[in-house]
Parts: sequence; C-alpha cells; structure tokens
Amino acid sequence: MHSSIGLSLDAVHNPIEHGSQEAVPLHTYASAGGVVVDASGEKVLVLIRPERAGPDGRPEVRLPKGHIEPGESREEAARREVQEETGLISLRIVADLGHQTVEFDWQGAHYIRDESCFLMIMEDPSASGSGQPEKQFICHWLPWQEAMDRLTFPAEREWVRRAQAVCRQARSTP
Repeated sequence: MHSSIGLSLDAVHNPIEHGSQEAVPLHTYASAGGVVVDASGEKVLVLIRPERAGPDGRPEVRLPKGHIEPGESREEAARREVQEETGLISLRIVADLGHQTVEFDWQGAHYIRDESCFLMIMEDPSASGSGQPEKQFICHWLPWQEAMDRLTFPAEREWVRRAQAVCRQARSTP
C-alpha cells in the first residue's frame, strides 16, 4: 500500500538535484479522481482543456481529478471532483485503482502529488446533473485506445491502463 507523503507545503526543493544554485519551491498534496467509463464499458471520458497546452503544444487532455479536502476520504474527493469537473452525477465507483506519486515542475516550482484513482461507471446518461463540465473543460468520450493515445500525461495513461485491466477481468469472470 502506498503511504502518504509527509512533506510540508513550505518545503524547499534541493537545488543540487536540479542543477541550479537557487532553491525551488516544493509543493506536495494529495489528489483523487476517476477513470469514468460509459455503461457499455467501451468508452472513457476525457477532459480537453483548450486554454492550456501540454508539453507537445496541443491542448491538454486529462482525466477528472483534484485536491482532497481536509476531512474528506479519497473516495469522497474522487466522486466530488469528477462531478464538479464533468457535471455527471450518476456515477458508481466499481474499483480502487490504487495510488501513484507524480512529480513535475510547473511555473517555477516542483510538485509532488500523491494521486488516488477509482474506476467509475456512468450508469444513467439521462441523470447527468447540469450536463455542463467546468468552463475550462470539454468532455469527450473516447474508445479505450484513443483515450490512451490522446492523454497528455503518462501517469493518466497508467490509470486508464489499470482501469481497462479491471474491466477486462470483470468481463472474463463468470
């Protein structure tokens, strides 16, 4: 089992490891989200963020996730974040996909994120809440492989790989 990261948000990243003379701010936090599949199990929901370019210069394509609030469980945070970012409310968590520690540099700081992810099924497309994702996102349903190919970040491709393995296992179990 993956343990949570015990670093302070006020920590400073080791400048020697990054080859610089100045300390780089270090931010750590926990996040939770989901790989959402449709009721048929054939398509995965991705979020396109047109206003933010990924490393390849194309618009960022990602999975719904966000910060875990104080007092909130990983599951509660995942469900809340997916609902907030996608507008979907008819979601059922069917599997815990585990944890990953993701490190990245962004806007002059180093981030360490303890990610949790859950496989979720959208059971009733007609119960889609507001039906509107957060304004920064466009929701798009893609077949498994296309979702893997389009996701901007390797850690999110790993979540989809794990989710697909769970779905395949469930289909092969009598």
